[in-house]
Amino acid sequence: MPRCTQTKTCRFIIHGHQLGKAHLYRFSSDMNGALGFIGVFLSFLSDTPNGEFTVPFACGNDTHRCMHICDFCNHLYGAPTMDCLSTLFSHLCLSAFESSMASLSSTDWCIWGNVRGLYSNLSHCTEEMSDCLLIPWPNQLVEETFVDIHSRFFHDCPTEELSDPPPVIVLALVIIPICLIPVMVSIVVFKTKNGDGS
Repeated sequence: MPRCTQTKTCRFIIHGHQLGKAHLYRFSSDMNGALGFIGVFLSFLSDTPNGEFTVPFACGNDTHRCMHICDFCNHLYGAPTMDCLSTLFSHLCLSAFESSMASLSSTDWCIWGNVRGLYSNLSHCTEEMSDCLLIPWPNQLVEETFVDIHSRFFHDCPTEELSDPPPVIVLALVIIPICLIPVMVSIVVFKTKNGDGS
């Protein structure tokens, strides 16, 4: 089976794991960011006898989905490489996240309640792909993925709740205790003098 290149479009028969139907998707690993093709690279059953998978490397677990992922990396890359993991992230994890974010308005992106589930699903997806390929999670690719989505989707979100208070409030909080010290000392001295005289 040929490898995908930056200019070549690859076609795969894809098994929708949750839908249980075979779908034909095409994807392009175009450097211009054409991540609009949603696909699940999960089925190479025609290449394996009786639906059994044979990969020359260890797979994270023997679940059907995980074995499809390992088989995909074996056919395209010959091993569970970071390149394969990057391809899986782009076309399985990020495409689902990006399409879900596109369904929200940009002002909703900054409300944690609106994006918590999407963010959690993305994190879980990257962890599942890494675990299937026995690549430690988190890893540099995961970090780069999350830095990228933060710069693209959450860069303009206000962070006032984490910023310093205005200078006037800081000054008041500092000055009030300093002014109270002489008053407290005066009260103690006054009480001591009155106590000694009686």
